[in-house]
Amino acid sequence: MKISKRIEQSNKEGKIWWSFEYFPPRTAQGLQNLLDRIKRMTALGPDFIDITWNAGGRTSDLTAHMVKTCQGSVGIETCMHLTCTNMPKEKVDIALREAKEAGCCNVLALRGDPPQGKDEWEAVEGGFVHGIDLVKHIHNEYGDYFDIAVAGFPQFQLLPPAERDLEMKYLKEKIDAGVNFIFTQMFYDVDIFIDWVNAVRAAGITIPIVPGIAPIQTWNGFLKATSLANTKIPQFFLDALEPYKNDDEKVREIGTKLVAEMCRKILAAGLGIHGFHFYTMNLEKGTKMLMEELNLTPRVETLKPLPWRQSLTPNRRQENIRPIFWANRTESYLSRTENWDEFPNGRFGDSRSPAYGELDGYGIWLKQTKEEALKLWGEPKTFAEVASLFSRFCLGDLNALPWSNQAASSETSAIALQLAKMNELGFLTINSQPAVNGARSDDPQFGWGPSNGYVYQKAYLEFFVGPRLLELLLAHIERDSNMTYYVINKQGDLRTNTHSDGPNAVTWGVFPGKEIVQPTVVEALSFMAWKDEAYELGVKWANVYEAETPSRKLMMEIFESSYLVNVVHNDFKDSHAIFEPFFKAGAEYAAQHTNGSAAPQAIPN
Repeated sequence: MKISKRIEQSNKEGKIWWSFEYFPPRTAQGLQNLLDRIKRMTALGPDFIDITWNAGGRTSDLTAHMVKTCQGSVGIETCMHLTCTNMPKEKVDIALREAKEAGCCNVLALRGDPPQGKDEWEAVEGGFVHGIDLVKHIHNEYGDYFDIAVAGFPQFQLLPPAERDLEMKYLKEKIDAGVNFIFTQMFYDVDIFIDWVNAVRAAGITIPIVPGIAPIQTWNGFLKATSLANTKIPQFFLDALEPYKNDDEKVREIGTKLVAEMCRKILAAGLGIHGFHFYTMNLEKGTKMLMEELNLTPRVETLKPLPWRQSLTPNRRQENIRPIFWANRTESYLSRTENWDEFPNGRFGDSRSPAYGELDGYGIWLKQTKEEALKLWGEPKTFAEVASLFSRFCLGDLNALPWSNQAASSETSAIALQLAKMNELGFLTINSQPAVNGARSDDPQFGWGPSNGYVYQKAYLEFFVGPRLLELLLAHIERDSNMTYYVINKQGDLRTNTHSDGPNAVTWGVFPGKEIVQPTVVEALSFMAWKDEAYELGVKWANVYEAETPSRKLMMEIFESSYLVNVVHNDFKDSHAIFEPFFKAGAEYAAQHTNGSAAPQAIPN
């Protein structure tokens, strides 16, 4: 959605909105760390983010990559900066084309800073001279597809009157050329900002103004940033901060309160401004502290319009159903389905591609380095030690497993104890969801979707298990007509008790004025495609350990001999029933073995 429309919608609903800015890092590891941080910070509920284009256009390819990733796998509306610096027309056109292909429909058009190593700005051959030239070019090539923003500078209020009026004239000309909203440069003097906004309105400019807010992170960083931008600092800011300039935590604490008070004055000034654009500097803590100080609480419908983050690329914007198996591996699912002509929307089935992409196209890898993996998982030498790792993950004591790069989700806490017990009995769980019977859509643990709705889930479990323990389990499952399962081995032999060829919806929602939404399903074709990935991740874990070591041999034996199983309990009103067959089968298995242990020392085959 275009940012101007988002702002308009929030204003109509009387809601405060906010957004974050990030810049491309210089290293590959920095990029991965930043993308992980952006994903985490989506939990703070920004309506959109924007990605800068560094001076001289040095990181143009990286900006385009970040825009594509944020639109696609992160699933958040992204605005792309675009400058004239070192940018011939051909390079501008490539950037715009790639942005549109990624589903990005918001661009901040800038002249840009002087190229690196030069004091004066100069146009490149075949490039653009002024920001307004870039605005006109975007409109000429793409019509109204892009929402175009330009920069606004509150500090211009301090210029001599003639120079100030000339800058306002230039801004008005840009707006008249087809600009949709204004991002302001950071500021700390709220009175200057308010005067500038009133002057902008007096000049006949009515489009939304987005105030740029920079959290104060450290004393030196604060001075450096304000010096570079020639930003006026109110004396009372300096008086409050300077005594603690050698204490970063104290500076951040005091700075947060100063900036928060500035934001409150903006909201109360009657300017028609109801939101903020936070310059994060790629840092998380300062922005989070400022939001907490302002009591900016993310809305569930912003965080989770569906149980999973929707991709915003053009061909996937209408996608609203996915198989549950990739719940913790979004990037892999997107990669393996990127060549589909259509994506399921409404009812999963007819619009499916006949095949998932091969694993080679995405590549199966562990996020952790070998050193990180050893530190995280140690070197287990018995099955019980492996099972303990799975149990600890479910209980929140371990923040990653090969099948999930993030800690267990908040809804897992509802069944954490049962999952931990299952793992101790020999069922190594890699995916799950609890039964939910009509939770409100704004429920902080289970909610998703539009307000005033209700959401439902069938209990779901997915796990690896050895053959003998599996047979004991299936004997119990077959006695419960509400339970369905799929069992598959590494070779691809599939076994099921379901009598339907269609998908089984395991998550759905009921919302005012809408059809029932069924965003998560279980079905055979997808499970068979997921099987290869699930087993290969186990092998990658085994390969963390040196050949011929006990840990390597143990892990390889587990994933060579175990079956991959998923189980659904179709009575969503009974939240505990899905676990009963597992506990009974585990108890039987323990009784049949000499040590009588509920936690097998050897693989329960």
